[in-house]
Amino acid sequence: MSAGPQPASEPVWFKSSYSGGNTTECVETAFTPDRVQVRDSKVPGGPSFSVAAEAWRRFLPASVL
Repeated sequence: MSAGPQPASEPVWFKSSYSGGNTTECVETAFTPDRVQVRDSKVPGGPSFSVAAEAWRRFLPASVL
C-alpha cells in the first residue's frame, strides 16, 4: 500500500492488498500525518482503531513473515 497522509477530517480508506479473495478477511486503512486508522471493510460505519504512524511502520515488515 502506498499512500501519503490524508486530512484527518476526511480519511481516504484503502483495502489491504493482503485481504482474502473470499471477501471475509478485508482490512482497510486510512493515513493521517501521525496516525493510521484501521477498520473492517465490510462494516465501514463500524468501529475502527488507530495506531501511531511510527508503530505502523514497524509493524509492516513483521507482518509479511
